Amino acid sequence: MAGGRGERFWPLSTSAHPKQFLALFGGKTLISQAVDRLDGLIAPERILVITSRDLVAATHTAAPSLPMQNIIGEPMGRDTAAACALACGLVGRRDPDGIASILTADHLMADVAGFRRTLADCITVAQARDSILTIGIQPTEPSTGFGYIEMAEKLETATATPFHRAVRFVEKPDLATATRYLADGKHSWNAGMFIWRCSVMRHALEQFTPNLHAFCRAVETAEPSMLNALLDKTYPEIQRISVDFAIMEHAKNIVVARGDFGWDDVGTWEAISHHIQADEHNNVVVGACEAVDSSDNVVVSQGRLTAVLGLKNVVVVQADGVTLVCARDRVQDLKKLVQRVATRPGGGKHV
Repeated sequence: MAGGRGERFWPLSTSAHPKQFLALFGGKTLISQAVDRLDGLIAPERILVITSRDLVAATHTAAPSLPMQNIIGEPMGRDTAAACALACGLVGRRDPDGIASILTADHLMADVAGFRRTLADCITVAQARDSILTIGIQPTEPSTGFGYIEMAEKLETATATPFHRAVRFVEKPDLATATRYLADGKHSWNAGMFIWRCSVMRHALEQFTPNLHAFCRAVETAEPSMLNALLDKTYPEIQRISVDFAIMEHAKNIVVARGDFGWDDVGTWEAISHHIQADEHNNVVVGACEAVDSSDNVVVSQGRLTAVLGLKNVVVVQADGVTLVCARDRVQDLKKLVQRVATRPGGGKHV
C-alpha cells in the first residue's frame, strides 16, 4: 500500500511528493527499500503496488524493477479497507486461493533478514490455516501513537516465529494504558501488515462488508484493460473506512505473528532522531545548518543554509520555500497545521 500523503513530514513531504518518495533514510526512497526487502522471497512480477493514480508514474520511477502494469492507481483515497479488497481481487485474479501479503511502502525495518523470516513464516501459516494473519511488533516503549493488539495463547505452528491468537484490536491508548500494555507482555503494536489466503479474506469481506466483497469479485473478473474504468465507477460509492474497523475488529480468526525486526513507521519528524546520528549537542541535522547555543533539535534544510540560535527541543524544516518551526513534543499535531495551511489563499500549492 502506497497511497498515503505523508502529511506528518510536511513540508518536505507533499501530496505531489509524499513520504514514500523521501530518501532521508539510507539514501534510498522508502518505497524502493520496501521493494528491496522482498528480494529472494517475492519476485518483482508478483509485487503489486496500490497507490494514487496521480502517483503511478513517480512510483514506477522510484521502483523501476516492478512491471508498470503492477502499479495500480486508485482514482481517490478510500482508506485501507478498499485497498485491501482491491488487492485481494488482483491476487485472486491470478490465483483464486493465492496468498496476499499486505505490506507498507513507507516503513523501515532495521533487521531486513528478520523481517523476511517473519513474513515467510506468516505465508507458511496462512497456507495451513483458515486465518487472517497480522504482524504484531514487540513494543519497546509505552507509545501512545500506535494501535495495539491484545494476544492470547501461543499456537502450535512449527515455525521459528511465535504465533498467538488475537483477542482484540485496541485504539491508540493514553500513557497509563500504554505503560500497562508494555508491562503485561500480552500486547503488540499494530503495524498494519496482513497476510491471508484470498478465499479466507473473501469470506471475511462477505461476512462484514458485502459491498467490498462485491467489489473484490468484480476486480477478479474484470479484464485488465477495464480495471481503471471499474475503479472510476465503483470507488466514489465505497465507504471510507480502515481495514481495522471494517474487518479486524470483527473477525474471530485472526492470528498474530510476534515481529521483532526493528520496525519503525517513521510517522513523524521525531523519527529522524532514531536513524540519523546526532551531533555533540544532540542536534539531528540533515543538510546545511549552523547551530549556535542550540541543543536537542531536529533540523532539515533542503537546498539552502538554515541557521538556529538559542533553540532547544525544536523541529526546523526548510523545503521548497516553506519553513516549519515546531516544538518537538507537538510533531504528532502537524497534520492539523497542514490542513490549516491548505485553506490559506494559495496555500494548496504548498501541501
